[in-house]
Amino acid sequence: MLKKDIFLKNPLSLLVHNIDDIVSEGGFGAVLSRAGVGKTAFLVQLALNNMLRSKNVLHISLSDSVDKVGLRYRELFQDLAKQYDVEQTNELWETMLPHRFIMTFRVEGFSVPRLEERLTDITKQEIFHPRMIIIDGLHFDEAVRQPLADLKALAVKHSLHVWFSVHTHRHEEHSPNDMPTPLSDVADLFDIALQLHPEGKEIHVKTLKGIPETSDHPALSLDPSTMLIKDKN
Repeated sequence: MLKKDIFLKNPLSLLVHNIDDIVSEGGFGAVLSRAGVGKTAFLVQLALNNMLRSKNVLHISLSDSVDKVGLRYRELFQDLAKQYDVEQTNELWETMLPHRFIMTFRVEGFSVPRLEERLTDITKQEIFHPRMIIIDGLHFDEAVRQPLADLKALAVKHSLHVWFSVHTHRHEEHSPNDMPTPLSDVADLFDIALQLHPEGKEIHVKTLKGIPETSDHPALSLDPSTMLIKDKN
């Protein structure tokens, strides 16, 4: 019941259901923003919502240590539980932990063959079978298309969907397809793209691709003090 309570109270829950309808096996999602705006926090909360539904999440960090990523999960979970007055948080956290696996790479050491090797290791040994992968810190440069195409083939093979953080810059112009420059040349590979846009004391979650504007899609923002996702309405 605790899982159900916190999931249903969280405004991200409706977005998660929409995402499940849009992102199929092999599908890609992206969260874009400038440095420090909240990409990782958004992705961690997306992962927490999947963990609350007993769906396995593999979090791959190309910059932070396992301990640092794990601490971010714990802190955001505690803030989320506090916000919705959830009791017995330690017990709930322990039931969620088996649904998360953190894997780290150095940026220069990351490749799709190396990821597939490590993914095969944990699945063949029945250590962990992810349904969702987060890749935090991949460089979206002119050479990224082929690795993304290889990742998409890997995701289809293992029945996964993959989310990426995408770093943007303050004065970048949007391309003709209205995508920020880092994603513009590979936008066709993505099912969903969300941009975090700071404005005053709010960080707005703007849909660039994938989720239709309907009454069932809540307008979301991030609280800059906690980085928790909230319903703007």
